[in-house]
Amino acid sequence: MTYRIVSQLTENKISELVDLYKNEFWSSKRTHQDVVRMLAESDIIIAFVDENEKVIGFTRILTDFVYRAIIFDVIIKPSHRNMKLSSKLMDAVVNHPQLKSIEWIALCCLPEMIPYYERWGFTSELGKMQLMFRINQNNDN
Repeated sequence: MTYRIVSQLTENKISELVDLYKNEFWSSKRTHQDVVRMLAESDIIIAFVDENEKVIGFTRILTDFVYRAIIFDVIIKPSHRNMKLSSKLMDAVVNHPQLKSIEWIALCCLPEMIPYYERWGFTSELGKMQLMFRINQNNDN
């Protein structure tokens, strides 16, 4: 599998990313306009493009570049799954030069994905820490 990493998306690649999001239960309602805004506010973008310059994998990271970072939207194009691309995408994250010295990196995943992410040192054991969410009732996303 030939691919290359890009850190910025052109308008065409943003449209391809929106199409990828449409395939997933957790992101199917995302709009092009919202994805453009999301990308503009993300600190690090890692996308894989194939030999035809089509987006086949994507993730993004929000970080202060010192203490904390959180990974969002680890996604591989359905036609390119089972090719170890998600592992290569996670390797690109944990080996990213801007993330090497961060105190901790977090991500959210489904319980069945915990063993997968443990391969990179992620743990669901938070000690006394507890992750909390507040859902904005006015948000349609």
